[in-house]
Amino acid sequence: MDYITSMIKCGYKNFIIILLSAASFVSYGQSKQQREWIKQQFSSSEIMALKQEFEKEYTINKAYLQKLTRSKGLTASKELSNGNFMEIQDVGLDGTPIYYTTLNDNVSQTTRADALYSNGALDLGINGEDMLVGVWDAGIARTEHQEFDNRVTMADENREVGLHATRVMGTLIASGMKKKAKGVAFAARALTSDWSRDKIEVAEAAANGLLLSNHSYGIKSDRVPYWYFGSYLRVTQDWDRLMFNAPYYLMVTAAGNSQRLGHNLEPIYADYSKGYDLMLGFAATKNGITVAAANTKIDRQGNLLEATVASYSSFGPTDDGRIKPDVAGTGSNIFTTHSKDNKSYGESSGTSMAAPGVTGSMLLLQQYYERLNKTFMKAATLKGLVLHTADDVDQPGPDYKMGWGVMNSKKAAETIVNMEYKSMVSEETLEEGETYTITVNTNGTEPLMASISWTDPASEAINKGALNDPTPALTNDLDIRISKEGETYYPWKLSALHATNPAVKGDNRVDPFEKVLLSDPTSGTYTITVSHKGSLRNRLQDFSIIVSGINITECDIAIPAETTLVAANETSVLLSWEPVKDASFEVRYKEENAGEWKTLVTSENTIILAELISETRYQIQLRTRCSQNITSEFTSQMAFEFMGTATNLDGLSYYTTLTTTSDINFSVYPNPAIERIQLDGNGYANNTEYRIVSTSGVMVKKGFLANNIVDVADLSTGLYIISIYDLNGIKSTKFCKY
Repeated sequence: MDYITSMIKCGYKNFIIILLSAASFVSYGQSKQQREWIKQQFSSSEIMALKQEFEKEYTINKAYLQKLTRSKGLTASKELSNGNFMEIQDVGLDGTPIYYTTLNDNVSQTTRADALYSNGALDLGINGEDMLVGVWDAGIARTEHQEFDNRVTMADENREVGLHATRVMGTLIASGMKKKAKGVAFAARALTSDWSRDKIEVAEAAANGLLLSNHSYGIKSDRVPYWYFGSYLRVTQDWDRLMFNAPYYLMVTAAGNSQRLGHNLEPIYADYSKGYDLMLGFAATKNGITVAAANTKIDRQGNLLEATVASYSSFGPTDDGRIKPDVAGTGSNIFTTHSKDNKSYGESSGTSMAAPGVTGSMLLLQQYYERLNKTFMKAATLKGLVLHTADDVDQPGPDYKMGWGVMNSKKAAETIVNMEYKSMVSEETLEEGETYTITVNTNGTEPLMASISWTDPASEAINKGALNDPTPALTNDLDIRISKEGETYYPWKLSALHATNPAVKGDNRVDPFEKVLLSDPTSGTYTITVSHKGSLRNRLQDFSIIVSGINITECDIAIPAETTLVAANETSVLLSWEPVKDASFEVRYKEENAGEWKTLVTSENTIILAELISETRYQIQLRTRCSQNITSEFTSQMAFEFMGTATNLDGLSYYTTLTTTSDINFSVYPNPAIERIQLDGNGYANNTEYRIVSTSGVMVKKGFLANNIVDVADLSTGLYIISIYDLNGIKSTKFCKY
């Protein structure tokens, strides 16, 4: 939250002027300084101690597995007939050899990540520049492939190029030399590593500020005992420990492709042919994100029209009933890079392809959040944001097929930009015995939704052989409730014993993410409460709270109007304009031939421009700020010549092709509109530019007029602002779309 917004929200309405440097609005992804900042937010010594523990365990297990494969004649690694690759990598506490396997079966549009690109639906220019993501896989990606532009770095000693790793890397960051193969975060950088030392290498990378890693592989499901499925195993605990000790790091893993293979003959629910109870190992972590594969149909505006789970995608639940998978992305027939040579491509399907689509989308959200807030989200915040804004599928609430639904990066980005305006994203700490309480006002146009997410301490309850053990893995049990006038609203929850039943609302005792939804809230004030059951390990728990469908301010983002010079002395002038409730204003001015603007912010509708030079011509512009991220367009450029006390108080003149707003007679009809609006004004040329902005401040459409008509059929129902730019200046008006 910036200083001005903080003062306004605390009730200080005195005349405030703050001089901002233009450079303060610029940031560039994960710089060295930003990685150092991440490292300072937690104890890297604890992570490095974990790394040493993992290294010792790896050395012991490697020797044991080499002896086991020789004595039992086991296959150490093998290329499978379906194109997947398996390799013995670990051993369970019961002595079971654990094989890792790639998860192909015989992307950016589904997650709506393309909305963040330049010329995308939100036109944010977020492409992944200077962001870093880690990829652990079977072998390393072909770093010299033409799609990677020297942006992929080998991060371990293994130099064996893997087909699967190259496919995953392309889905993540391919630059789009072949347009169809363009990756989700196509300008990002990546580390590529073999999976054999994954925990060890990730621990070091997380300690050095890594935000996200992709793991499109899992434990081979036909080579483990039935009780492994859905269990909280040692490997599950290891990854939860790592993420708890590195609170900005988030692991993304594929759900698996075993839905129809019948590998778990004793599932916790129904018969094995239904595809339930197939989460294995790190796919069952509390703190990571597990990705299912979906078949989707999405329109040009990014609206999800249809979604079904892919026929291969593995279902949850975990044995304690947690919601796994967490979210879904597209995984079928993905055209991507191939490892044959530096210019080869091919198609691939599986949750292996769905996972990097989600990982890349989250990397873009981190970049966007950092651009607006000068800091990155904690992993719990990022995970919570993704689950909070996912598109619900089929019945209301989550399910054990696609978790909270299909990822929607566009909604997530809109939630970020609306912070302090129509949404809330906040990182908090709950101490033992305390309750966190806030009140919110509904905005009257959207559902009221509140969620909490937290990175939970690793559970000590490791399963050592019990079939379908329902013991909760949750360590710190936080609760969120919404209440109004004596009525309390509860979060969603599922039951492992009734896995096909719709989600219900009640006391969720197993998930480290809870979401409360009021689909049609009445107007007025609601109370949101976060509390906890029992004691808290370490006597506190950090958590992230996200709320949408609220009005934090009554501010209107209209362009400032009626700007006038009120008074002057030997060195300054007083500028005035029409007030806007709950708004602050950004004013920028400069000498006519100067290169950089001086920027001021005020909570009032007047401001003093000081230290002016006599007989000098100045340019000036204003815009309304409803929050740190929500602003109107600037006014057209205005000019005045400063003559000291002799300054003409009516001396503002409009001197560019974008001139005064008061010279245009402008309205639209029909209003409300269904398919198109007609401009009723001075007769605009066909090359006149228009822009349409939502009331949340997001530009949803721009173009040029044709016969004074603008097509609005592709807009969602709601209130919008249309602005016209021509030789007469800028003029804005509101209209309603049915």
